[in-house]
Amino acid sequence: MNSMMFVAAAVLGVIWFWHSSMSAREHANGAAREACERLRLVMLDGTVAIMRLWLRRDTDGRLRIERHYGFDYTDDGHRRLRGFVIMLGARVTSVGLAAARRAEAPGETPPFGGD
Repeated sequence: MNSMMFVAAAVLGVIWFWHSSMSAREHANGAAREACERLRLVMLDGTVAIMRLWLRRDTDGRLRIERHYGFDYTDDGHRRLRGFVIMLGARVTSVGLAAARRAEAPGETPPFGGD
């Protein structure tokens, strides 16, 4: 009887973790896309990939899962640069890009047909 309850609890824990991970990944995808759109960059591959996962306390002292996601983007159509999204629980805490965009010369049009 006890072993059945343990197995059921373990299965429920795995289901909760999977659902939480899929939800966090969708939030991270949205944050990466938004950052790229705001800076007129192009997000490559269209998705983020998990890089790191561990437990950390939030500002209220509650234990949360912290996830680090990586993604690739380009600023000129040729260079492949790396960005990241950090999530604590269901909240995006940080979005970072690998390098600043190159300065555009006067009269030069921004990459990818920007205004």
